[in-house]
Amino acid sequence: MFVWFAALSVVIVALVFRSPAIDYRTVALGALLPWVDALLGGPRVLHALSGAVVLLVLVMATTKRRRLLRRRLLGVPIGMFCHLLLDGTFTTVQAFWWPFAGTTFASGQVPEIRHLGFSIVLEILGFVVAWWAWRTFGLDRPAARRRFLTEGRLDLPS
Repeated sequence: MFVWFAALSVVIVALVFRSPAIDYRTVALGALLPWVDALLGGPRVLHALSGAVVLLVLVMATTKRRRLLRRRLLGVPIGMFCHLLLDGTFTTVQAFWWPFAGTTFASGQVPEIRHLGFSIVLEILGFVVAWWAWRTFGLDRPAARRRFLTEGRLDLPS
């Protein structure tokens, strides 16, 4: 389930924030970052609200007086927040509220692997959303596609 997280996170952030300056590539990266927890055997820090908040605070604290770098890096924690929403981590108290609901990590697989059949359906929907975003953001035009690939910017619809 990579396209589901990457495409929907970019679309959600683009349509909610409507910022021409955010680097949408880092939003997609942040949305995929919690997959690292799957390699660790289950929901860990990257599936916890506190993990995304700590990363957001780190970005803000370490990029003072460096607006362009801050603007680029802010996409990573924003993408992580999107991932937590899109995979329903908030329904697992022990994972989402770690360490406040207990210092042991939640047992089992990460939510995006736990229900494989449902995950496949969501991935197919992710491809549909990606196709819609491709057309809506004009990525079928070489100049718009190049701007996204080199700068992370999208041509937002009016």
